[in-house]
Amino acid sequence: MSNRTYNKMWIETHEALHYLLKQEITAHVAKPQTDRVMIFQMLTTFYIKYVQIFRNMEALYDQIVHPQKRRVIQHVLDGIMGRILELKNEMVNLEFSEFHYCDDVLQDLKLTPEDLEIPVPRYFVKDKLKVLKIRENILVRILSQSWAQVEQERNIKLLMLEEAIKIIQISERARQGRLRAKFMLEIRMEEEKERLAKHRVASTLAPVMAATCIQKIWRGYAQRKITKKERAEEMIFLEMAPPPNFLKPSSAELQAQKVALQRNVVQEVHEVEYQEALVTIKEQVRTVEGPDIQETLQEQIRQWFIECRNTTGKFPDYPDVEKGGSAAIFASKTPQEVLQELAAQEDRKKAKKEKKGKNEKKKKKKKEKANMEEEEHGWKMAQSNFLSTVAEGQNTYEVVWQNRNECMNFPQKHVAELIKEDKRKEVEEEIRVQAELRSTETVCLQRTPLLNTSRFQTWENTSFVQHPGEEVGGR
Repeated sequence: MSNRTYNKMWIETHEALHYLLKQEITAHVAKPQTDRVMIFQMLTTFYIKYVQIFRNMEALYDQIVHPQKRRVIQHVLDGIMGRILELKNEMVNLEFSEFHYCDDVLQDLKLTPEDLEIPVPRYFVKDKLKVLKIRENILVRILSQSWAQVEQERNIKLLMLEEAIKIIQISERARQGRLRAKFMLEIRMEEEKERLAKHRVASTLAPVMAATCIQKIWRGYAQRKITKKERAEEMIFLEMAPPPNFLKPSSAELQAQKVALQRNVVQEVHEVEYQEALVTIKEQVRTVEGPDIQETLQEQIRQWFIECRNTTGKFPDYPDVEKGGSAAIFASKTPQEVLQELAAQEDRKKAKKEKKGKNEKKKKKKKEKANMEEEEHGWKMAQSNFLSTVAEGQNTYEVVWQNRNECMNFPQKHVAELIKEDKRKEVEEEIRVQAELRSTETVCLQRTPLLNTSRFQTWENTSFVQHPGEEVGGR
């Protein structure tokens, strides 16, 4: 299939995933249920739909050649696999069995039992091919060493002279017995041939009788062959036997396999280009935009220090690394709000330490009450650890890829703009540390007391005279 077909399949799969996530949210918010049949049908429906989405995503990840799209698909795949396991666990806990009958749900969704099969993702083997080869080589080396040790142990065994002679005698007598038996069998066969030759009566047939006998045998053979062929054709017509080329792949299948292998090669080429672009684009961003970013960061830090000094009367300290460092300064907040947040965080830490013991007891009581209420009122779907991952991948698709026009990107290579956006953030984080150091140096200089300006005013009309204990300075 072409790139357009896989992109269309990707859009349809994300639409189905978006609708399914809405159903999941409503199920989590809904009231507890008591009907076990309705609960099981809801879980089974979610399970089957997630399996269908998983199969489509796995095929897309195996065949899409765009490196950035494949990363989004893999992120969604990881979340979907985890969610499938969670739903399976819920079904097992509800039915107390690992085997479930989903015929009615499959009939409603117009699916076959084959659609419930979960294939092993092909990227499990492809992405870890090097590791698997290393393990295979290690196993081969270990087995070769073990076999060598076994052979050495076998060769080390020694025999006494009498035992060796006895073994040789036994083998030699057995060889002679076999030769004697073969020789006697040949003699017996010759005697049997001579006996049959004496009693054989020479008989000849007329040419007409001989031709008739040959025709009868040949016509019987030909008719049996025709009957066997007709019987096989009838069985194939009745669909009670497979056609002769049933197990052989067709030309279309061979062409599809060839195209899939070619796409895998293109995937590797695009991945290498993407990894190279990550390095080159980051260097370009650092060289082109780095100085401007550094100047803006330093200006923001200086401005924040000046505003804090004007409002509070003193220079503030930098926020700790745990609190975000100077990243808190770059937010769209006033200096007073930033100082209030830092002070509030310290107060919260102290309050948390004091209330930690009390909260643990309250949480235990609340959990017990919640469990009692759930047992009294009914079943409610448990919180998922993987829905956030699936929702994050869905959000990335909607924000970045859903409305992106890729008419000019026919070979489906990486998008340099997206790489620039990510690398610009990394460069900003790297430059921010340098900007902090330089801004702190300037602030420290500003914190030092100013020199006496009257002394410099007297130097305007006088010549430089070196005072004792001072160095000669110049402008």
